[in-house]
Amino acid sequence: MNLRAPAILIATRAHAETAAIVRLLTEEHGLVAGYVAGGRGRQLRPVMIPGNAVEVELRSRSANQLPFARIELTHSRAPWMTEPLPAAAIQWACALAASTLPERYPYPALYSALDGLLTAICHAPSARGWLAAMVAYEAMLLRELGYGGERPDMGGDFAAQFAAFRALHRPIRDYLLAERARDVMAARTALGERLARMIEG
Repeated sequence: MNLRAPAILIATRAHAETAAIVRLLTEEHGLVAGYVAGGRGRQLRPVMIPGNAVEVELRSRSANQLPFARIELTHSRAPWMTEPLPAAAIQWACALAASTLPERYPYPALYSALDGLLTAICHAPSARGWLAAMVAYEAMLLRELGYGGERPDMGGDFAAQFAAFRALHRPIRDYLLAERARDVMAARTALGERLARMIEG
């Protein structure tokens, strides 16, 4: 695999002493993974944050080799990772894509939906400005992977949006994350608890 494309960094994990393995969502190539030398170093640490928009260059010598990745930051969402509710939403949206999408299969609509959702999370004054987009993104992911997931009619009512968000919990857990629900769904549960406090308050 040899490519250069805009991407959303959706997952990263440590490898050896200073490197990292990243998973990125691209519009034309779908989910791709790569090895980033020095990915845990001081220079690249601000780049290696899930949710960041990047330009990625992947190069590999064979189809069986994990490509080497060079990543350039194009838009940072790091400032919102210090705020509990936006951080929880960004982490969940990225973890869901990273845990469910097959590699190297394009989902251009999902790429656009995730990019739009992350933008909304970072620029809306509160969750009232992005929860409907989160529900639409989750429903689209269910639909794209063959599990239904029609977008519910929520109107502009935040309580109705939260009810729709809660209704998607079971199909996401049972279908999309059946083999790893406990680990990944914890991020959605934490997000749901923060949203519930908004309703109660």
